[in-house]
Amino acid sequence: MQHGFPDMLVSFYVKFLMSWLANQRGDDECQNKGSTVGTLLSLPHRSFFQPALSRILRPEVMADRFFPNPMPEFVPETTPSTPQEQQEALTVGDGDSLMKLLAMPHTPLSERLKRAALDLKETIVIETWGVSGQHVRDFTLYCGLLGTAFLLFKSHQVTRNTNDLTLCSQIVKACDAASVRSRDVTFICGRAGVCALGAVAAKHAGDDDSLRYYLVQFQKIKLPKDLPDELLYGRVGFLWACLFLNKHLGQGAVPSNYTAMVVDEVIKNGRALGRKGRCPLMFEWYGEKYWGAAHGLAGIMHVLMDMELKPDELEDIRETLKYMIHNRFSSGNYPASEEDRKRDILVHWCHGAPGMALTLVKAAKVFGDKEFLDAAMEAGEVVWNRGLLKRVGICHGISGNAYVFLSLYQLTGNVKYLYRAKAFACFLLDRAHKLISGGEMHGGDRPYSLFEGVGGMAYLFLDMIDPSESKFPAYEI
Repeated sequence: MQHGFPDMLVSFYVKFLMSWLANQRGDDECQNKGSTVGTLLSLPHRSFFQPALSRILRPEVMADRFFPNPMPEFVPETTPSTPQEQQEALTVGDGDSLMKLLAMPHTPLSERLKRAALDLKETIVIETWGVSGQHVRDFTLYCGLLGTAFLLFKSHQVTRNTNDLTLCSQIVKACDAASVRSRDVTFICGRAGVCALGAVAAKHAGDDDSLRYYLVQFQKIKLPKDLPDELLYGRVGFLWACLFLNKHLGQGAVPSNYTAMVVDEVIKNGRALGRKGRCPLMFEWYGEKYWGAAHGLAGIMHVLMDMELKPDELEDIRETLKYMIHNRFSSGNYPASEEDRKRDILVHWCHGAPGMALTLVKAAKVFGDKEFLDAAMEAGEVVWNRGLLKRVGICHGISGNAYVFLSLYQLTGNVKYLYRAKAFACFLLDRAHKLISGGEMHGGDRPYSLFEGVGGMAYLFLDMIDPSESKFPAYEI
């Protein structure tokens, strides 16, 4: 006889805890799963509900269904020859609005996207920061106020509006005060993101005192011994903050001998668990061997490929990625975890083909191996066919999935991928507000956040202005 609580009872308890934790910490589905599991597994008599818990908290429970892709494989841009034709090309009516946007030349479309992004930015600032600042409930980049600051920094890079940079710095200062006692150390969900963005914003503003302050604060961050290795809460999430600082402040801002110690620990942990299976490197997060960008192999490999590595470490990364390619679904999609090889459901940055595609694009650049390029393009086909999700954000939504095509375009120069990125962006520009208002698309539990809400959509629109320079925020460097 199997002992344990019924699934229905555990499901109710999990949802209650997730809701409570989200209200307390500003978590979303990729964050609060770990928080909730950790809370449940710390309770007395956990063995009674652990079997049901493992069934309920599998990734597909949180899977998003997608819209059938209504867009043609390719729409050539219109080239009006008369003023009347030009006006008609730029006039978007209700009935054919999406097709008109798809055919619109880059310059006028990028202006529309820019206007939409800047309007969204103003709304996001008002909703998350207010007119004169608000109490910081969640300081993180993921779903909190630092995401607003990051969007403002992006807007400054595009428009050179110094007001954006000033407001970015003010918000980071508030996040600094709110995060000073945080034990979370990563760029996306921790203290390192606050200090790194603060330092970079100060450098751009010519504020040497603040630059020194944030660098000193960054140096004070201590990595706990029990830290996981994944991106959102773990060691590579801290390493990404180091990469961000070195990119914007110059190589050596974070010395390589310091990052090398963290890399060594990640490689050591990956090899230790990898020896128990058939993959050279393997990692666990809350007892599950995830494959995705947020908590698993794709994200860890992605960051490691930007670090200084020994030849044997590079070879382990190469073989780990080949292991994943050889064990992907026949559809070209990727499992959420080592334990979940039968459910081909998730097509998100956090779990599935989108995050893996970005990692494979980087692998194709690092190793020059055609197998990685072919697998990246195959993952791109999955995203085109199944990635028009009923969510708006970049973690698990259309905005994030569009970056797959931007990354493939930068690697291959194939205009097919530029068109596909444009198509996903145009779908959002044309329909997101109506679909969210009508309840057909989820705007996120934190609807103005960077990773879950319309903040990510605004960021994508700004990146579409110069697609050759676009970068998935806090992932591509």
